[in-house]
Amino acid sequence: MYTKNDLIKGIASIGIKPTDTLLIHSSMKSLGQVEGGPDTVIDAFIEYLREGLLIFPTHSWEQMNEKHSLFDPLTEPSCVGLLTNVFRKRPGVVRSLHPTHSVAALGKDAIDYIAGEEKIGTPCAREGCWGKLYDRGAKMLFLGASLKKNTFLHGVEEWSNIPNRLREEPILYKIKAPDGRLIDRPFRGHHSTVGDVSQFYDKMLPVFLDKGIATRGKIGDSDSILCDAIGMADIVTEYLKKNQKLFDNGEPIPRDWY
Repeated sequence: MYTKNDLIKGIASIGIKPTDTLLIHSSMKSLGQVEGGPDTVIDAFIEYLREGLLIFPTHSWEQMNEKHSLFDPLTEPSCVGLLTNVFRKRPGVVRSLHPTHSVAALGKDAIDYIAGEEKIGTPCAREGCWGKLYDRGAKMLFLGASLKKNTFLHGVEEWSNIPNRLREEPILYKIKAPDGRLIDRPFRGHHSTVGDVSQFYDKMLPVFLDKGIATRGKIGDSDSILCDAIGMADIVTEYLKKNQKLFDNGEPIPRDWY
């Protein structure tokens, strides 16, 4: 059974620094038996990132729709895992006002980082939290999760104006602000006629490993991957210029591209 100190050793060994901006895509089950369960996992990351900024996605795209159109960041559950729901309820954690792709953050500049999300009309706009990861030189940890869970690459596709990725007609959502105001937000969510393109994002892993912007490591039982946001975005942007339909299928990246 893993202790908090065991997890901290794993966090350090994969290459994370206490001053980093770190976003975590997570699978609690992948960690194995942890003394104290998910709270211990969250404690380990909070303690280690004491000088940095710790971020978890707290997405609600799964349940937000025309009928369930009110997003309250204080009560709306996250649809992307146990650890995200434990983290968002921790004292001091702030959550962005994004109706479908919110994030929760704790640490340095957390309030500035999440500011302005109520003005965003698409899932991963460049000026929003997902674009700010690039600006901050963030790292992303896939804690027992594959790169199929890489929301950041949705952002890179959006910034590259890849066609066939967003709904044509917006849905009108309402966002509950901290002061109780309801903010109307017309919103164009993800949609593609070729289906869920994120299932093909993991074909970038061999490239990222080859370029040295991804490293593998072990945290608990979890086979994990740590990636550099700037490196990922720059490489994928370059490849999307070569082929806008890069993620329409699972065909491997041509070896002569890298």
